Amino acid sequence: MTLKEEIQRRRTFAVISHPDAGKTTLTEKLLLFGGAIHVAGAVKSNKIKKTATSDWMEIEKQRGISVATSVMGFEYDRHKINILDTPGHQDFAEDTYRTLTAVDSVIVVVDAAKGVESQTRKLMEVCRMRHTPVMIFVNKLDREGRDPFEILDELEEELKVSVRPLSWPIDIGERFRGVYNLYRNSLDLYKPSKQMVTESLRFDIRSPELENHIGDLLSKKLRDDVELITEIYPAFDRDGYLAGKLAPVFFGSALNNFGVKELLDCFVDIAPSPREVHTEERVVDPYEENFSGFVFKIHANMDPNHRSCIAFVKVCSGKFERNVNYKHVRFNRMMKFSSPTAFMAQRKEIMDEAYAGDIVGLPDNGNFKIGDTLTSGEELHFKGLPSFSPEMFKYIENADPMKSKQLQKGIEQLMDEGVAQLFTNQFNGRKIIGTVGQLQFEVIQYRLLHEYGAQCRWEPINLYKACWIESDDEAQLQDFKKRKYQYMAHDKEGREVFLAESNYILMMAQQDFKNIRFHFNSEF
Repeated sequence: MTLKEEIQRRRTFAVISHPDAGKTTLTEKLLLFGGAIHVAGAVKSNKIKKTATSDWMEIEKQRGISVATSVMGFEYDRHKINILDTPGHQDFAEDTYRTLTAVDSVIVVVDAAKGVESQTRKLMEVCRMRHTPVMIFVNKLDREGRDPFEILDELEEELKVSVRPLSWPIDIGERFRGVYNLYRNSLDLYKPSKQMVTESLRFDIRSPELENHIGDLLSKKLRDDVELITEIYPAFDRDGYLAGKLAPVFFGSALNNFGVKELLDCFVDIAPSPREVHTEERVVDPYEENFSGFVFKIHANMDPNHRSCIAFVKVCSGKFERNVNYKHVRFNRMMKFSSPTAFMAQRKEIMDEAYAGDIVGLPDNGNFKIGDTLTSGEELHFKGLPSFSPEMFKYIENADPMKSKQLQKGIEQLMDEGVAQLFTNQFNGRKIIGTVGQLQFEVIQYRLLHEYGAQCRWEPINLYKACWIESDDEAQLQDFKKRKYQYMAHDKEGREVFLAESNYILMMAQQDFKNIRFHFNSEF
C-alpha cells in the first residue's frame, strides 16, 4: 500500500459522554464487532466476571468508572480503527479535553432516558470549538425512555448542532424490537445478547413481509415515522458532517448489541481519515512524507512491575518507524525508540511502523511533557494542549517517613500525566496539589499507595484559583511578588503562580496591578 492509502484507511476517534451513559460498554461492543475481543467485558456486573477491556486500572475495576483515557486499535472492514475511550466523570475532564486534540472525529453517547447531561454539553463545546465531526449514539433503548423525536429536539437544542437520524428504533423498553437502518434502507431485528454478536435480518420497509416480523401496528408506526423523518430532517450531507455542523444519530442498546454494528459500518464509511493539524509555524498535512507527532497524554505505571511511564504520541503526518532518529523539539536533540508500542488498553505490542492517525506509545524516562513535539528534523510546535487552572487544592504530606523517595517519584510521575498539578509554595516550601475534582485526590492517594508503596495524607488549604502571571513592567511584577510573597508558588515547570484565596482578592489584585496579566491556563 502507498503512504496515502495507508493514511486514508485510518479512523481515529474518541467516545465521549456524561458518566454512566454507556461509553465504555459501547467501546467494548465496537471491539467485539472488530474481532479485537471475543467476549465483551462489563463495567459493573456480578455475573460477567470479565471487566471492560478499556477499564484496566485496579481503581477503575473497583469503582466501575473510567479514570483515564485508554487507547485501543484494531482492523475492521479494511480500515484501521483507533478508539480512545475517555473518562466521563467531570473530575477527569482535563484528560478528555486533551484527548479531543488527538482525534479526527467523535462519537457522543447519550442515555435515552436522561437525555443530554451537563458533561456532554461541556465536551460538545470543545468539539464545536475545534469543528470536530460528531456522531451521536442514543443508548439504553432496551430500558423505558423518552420519545425518539423528543430526544432529537433536545440534541439540537442542547448540543447546538443539526441532527439527522440514520437509524430508527422500533418501540422502546421491554417492547423494543430492533432498529430500522435509514442509511442502508434495511431492517435489523435483534435478539438481546450481551456477549455474542447476533445476525440481523434485512428487509425493505415497503415489503409486506415486515408485518410478519413486527406486526401490523408497529409496521404502520415505523412507516409513518420514517416518512416524517424524511420530511422534517434534511437529507444526510457528508460535507456538513465533516464540517462539524450536522450530527448523524443512531439508536440502540450497547449492552445488548442493538444498533452498534449499524453505527460502526456507517462510521467506517463516512468518518474522516486523518486531517490537517495546525502548528505555531504552519499547517501540517497528514500526507507529507516527513514524520511529525505530538505527546497528548502520559500514563505512569502501565506496567507496575517495571514502573514505566508511557508517552502517547499522535502521529500527525508521514510514517513513524522503529529505531529511526527523530528530533525532540523542546530538547533540540535526536532520539531513537527501540520499543514503540501499539495498544489494546493495557496490553501492548511492539510496532515497527505507524502512520498519520495512529497512536504510538513511547517508553518515557522523564523525557516527555504533554505537548512535546517529535519530527523528522523540522522545528514545529503543536498548539492547543493547555493545563487549566485547578478548582480544588490540598497540601500533600508524607504519611510514612521511610518512603519519602517513593512518594517523591510517585508524585513526579503522576503529575506528568497532567490530570492534577503540583505547586510548591515559596513561603513555606510545602507542596500543594491542585485538581478539578474531589475524586482526583482519592485516585492519587490510591495510586501512590498501590503503585508506588507510598502513603500520603491530605491537609486542607483555603484557595480559590491558581493564576500564572507575567508582565512587561518588571518593577510592578517585583512589587506584586513582594506583597503577595505568602501566596506565590512555582508550578512543575518552575513558572510563577499566584494562589488567590478568594474571588475578591483576585479581583483586587487585577485592579491594583494593571500591568500584570493573570492567566487561567498554562498556554499563554
